[in-house]
Amino acid sequence: MNISDVAKKTGLTSKAIRFYEEKGVVTPPLRSDNGYRRYSAHHLDELNLLRQARQVGFTLDECRELVTLFNDPTRHSADVKARTLQKAAEIATHIDELQAMRMRLLALADACPGDENAECPIINNLAGCCGRKEGRAD
Repeated sequence: MNISDVAKKTGLTSKAIRFYEEKGVVTPPLRSDNGYRRYSAHHLDELNLLRQARQVGFTLDECRELVTLFNDPTRHSADVKARTLQKAAEIATHIDELQAMRMRLLALADACPGDENAECPIINNLAGCCGRKEGRAD
């Protein structure tokens, strides 16, 4: 298969496939006599794994590890499970951080009258100038 065939079958762009190859995330394809990349069904499997791993939040380095594990017949599913649970925990932490950010934003918006006046508790709070008198240097 050529790169455009692989792109259609994996849902990745040709540019993304070349990027993943350049970064050493996937096994480099063989080259034909004219220099074109020639992909096998195994490349499709690697690229599908990569695409789906990226969709659930794995980083490029983590995807490289997963592809390495995919290609290792002596891998242990416990290693894959541990990495997956670690990623799930990282996402849970990120969700908690995003929820805290959202709550802070809602509290800031709630404190603001949202009228035509220049005084804005949101700006004051974000700038750290709450409670200071105008013109006063601290």
